[in-house]
Amino acid sequence: METINIKVKKWGNSFGIILPKKMIDKKEIKEGTEIEITIQTKGKTKVKDIFGIMKEKLKKPTDEIMKETDKDLWGIDK
Repeated sequence: METINIKVKKWGNSFGIILPKKMIDKKEIKEGTEIEITIQTKGKTKVKDIFGIMKEKLKKPTDEIMKETDKDLWGIDK
């Protein structure tokens, strides 16, 4: 598996990427070759975004979650 950083560019109504020749040669990529791409954007994750996501996922009160964690990790039943 190789990791490279590539900028996305506008291509008509879509976006596209261009693979560097060095990568094409190294992986012996030809026209029609299927490749797998994992997309991970670079940038900062804002804490408020994380809490916003977690708020939707967690429906239990914090005290209840803390009690469950203590019981699971330490065997403490409060």
